[in-house]
Amino acid sequence: MDETGVITTQASTVDEWTRALADTNGSPGGGAGAGVMLAIAASLISMVAGYSQRDGESGGEVDDLRELHARAHSLREIALRLADDDSEASAAFGAAYSLEKGPERDAAIRDASMAAARASSVLGRHAADAINDLAWLAFHGNPALIADVVAALGALRAAITGARTNVSFDLAAVARAGQPPEQVRSADPAVWNSVQLFDHARDRIDEIMLAVDDRAAPTDHE
Repeated sequence: MDETGVITTQASTVDEWTRALADTNGSPGGGAGAGVMLAIAASLISMVAGYSQRDGESGGEVDDLRELHARAHSLREIALRLADDDSEASAAFGAAYSLEKGPERDAAIRDASMAAARASSVLGRHAADAINDLAWLAFHGNPALIADVVAALGALRAAITGARTNVSFDLAAVARAGQPPEQVRSADPAVWNSVQLFDHARDRIDEIMLAVDDRAAPTDHE
């Protein structure tokens, strides 16, 4: 935890952070968990890229692989920051629901829900952007690390699924708090449209996992 006693991904051990996740205060919550899953995916992408470069078996340009490696390294840091941002959004969400029923509470819920939806949309878009790099590694990276690639695909899918569900739920919460769905859509179309984007991203991950399954789990096909 940091100097103020707040649990963050930056200043907490894995044990401390997951204990906080297990508590009933909602901060960190599922959205922050999606951020940590994205960080895990990014870390595995970085590792596989590093081994592929050293082994010289990638079949691609070294400069491109170095760029891929750099993107993964940066994504890990971004993902952890987004996880902490989501924890803050969750805290605001909880505070809004604790207010007495009335116009002030409804307005607070709308603001907190929209902020949470935007945070999850950003996280999910970062996750979706990583699919191309992971797909490249799945088919051209070090073949000895295909199991790590599949683990990264699973973590990336979890991050996108969490982001997709949170965006959808939060937008519905805005509507329940008195803002018509069409107004929610027009207020931030990029956030609204991200739900469909994330559906396509999950489908693509499933296709990649199916395509490499014979190499990742060959005993299932004997």
